[in-house]
Amino acid sequence: MTRLLAILMLGAGLSSAAMAQDTAPDAAEPGASATMEQDDDDDDDDDDDDDEAEADGAGLHEASGKFDYGFAGLLDRANRSDLAPLTLAAGQPVAAAEYTLASGGYYRIDINADGSQELALSGGDFFRAVWVNELVVNDIEIRPMGVHSLEFDDAGTATMSFVAIVPGRYTLSVPGSSGETMQAVFNIR
Repeated sequence: MTRLLAILMLGAGLSSAAMAQDTAPDAAEPGASATMEQDDDDDDDDDDDDDEAEADGAGLHEASGKFDYGFAGLLDRANRSDLAPLTLAAGQPVAAAEYTLASGGYYRIDINADGSQELALSGGDFFRAVWVNELVVNDIEIRPMGVHSLEFDDAGTATMSFVAIVPGRYTLSVPGSSGETMQAVFNIR
């Protein structure tokens, strides 16, 4: 019973705080117009562009950023860079060279396995440094919350699209291997 009462009181407190935010003084209220006129005279001190907010209408807050990615945003196909594919094959190097990525960049990479051996790519640090948008396996799109490794039992291709986030040097490597050719190195700047 005490928990229920505490939850109800908390809910009432949160709703009253939300209602207090919605009741800002309007220019039509008496006494508010003098304050509003005084604020309009101090435009030299304010760096904000209030003219755009007035033209757009009340209650509309539009965040304009440094980048204009268009209607689809960062994940638009035009913003995506395709990386050289990774290869999982017995005795073959995983990657031809190191990858250099930009933090905030949207990328897609194919991981090809030839089926010559059951192989996996593991890299918890890499997967924590990126946001995985989707993994596509046999035309099945998977939108994971987190990934630690990908394992191939047979021949096939997995396509991963992701956004690089945390700068650093990360590797995807074949578990149990120690050779430099059995890993792919990603440098996020």
